[in-house]
Amino acid sequence: MQTIKHFINTHKHMWWGLYLPVYLIMFFTIEHFITDNYWATQTVIDDYIPFVEYFAIPYDSWGPMLFVLGVFLILKDPESFRRYMWFIAIAFTTATIFCALVPNGQDLRPEAMPRQNLSSWILQMTYDADTNTNVFPSVHVLGVVAAISAMWHSPKLKRVWQIVGTVWFVIIAASTLLVKQHAFIDLAAALVWGAVVYVIVYVIIGHKRDKMGLRCGAETVEKEAGHDHSPDPGI
Repeated sequence: MQTIKHFINTHKHMWWGLYLPVYLIMFFTIEHFITDNYWATQTVIDDYIPFVEYFAIPYDSWGPMLFVLGVFLILKDPESFRRYMWFIAIAFTTATIFCALVPNGQDLRPEAMPRQNLSSWILQMTYDADTNTNVFPSVHVLGVVAAISAMWHSPKLKRVWQIVGTVWFVIIAASTLLVKQHAFIDLAAALVWGAVVYVIVYVIIGHKRDKMGLRCGAETVEKEAGHDHSPDPGI
């Protein structure tokens, strides 16, 4: 028990992670109410994007990948974790609010799986768990932008993992189109809004915190030993 209390006291920044259950409540609430009478986001561009069920695996790896990155940052880079969570909180909340105000969805899913294999089975379960509504902008892609931004701003993550992680997250973004969970403009809108949120978190807020000495990554041995690197980081 003392070990747990000590961990919590020295990692207070982890409380930012409590946003995630809040988001899930918001998301599944609108998923329950918005099921039809929506703006269909597909365009002619989507006719040229093939359906590839094998991309169900990278698509479903999105949640675990975001979680693993978050745990790493909690343990190794508190300031990067804060900015990671701020990005997710701003991007996911605004996307959810937009979907509530402008009900949207896409009609791209195949009526039946063209092939029966492990990937199509995984994808069918994904379809059953997640509706084809509330897709603009793509939260999946917003999460990708959040993760890539956090990885490249954290000096605690080795370059090889930054590169490997970026490649995999790009594949995840592509998978949103290839498994027909999102239309092309869902992805495009997420990239645009993700860029705006990036400026808010890493340029505007980040610049101010950098000037205060609250930089990503440990700056001294003493601060690293305490799993933090700021004189008064709060949470």
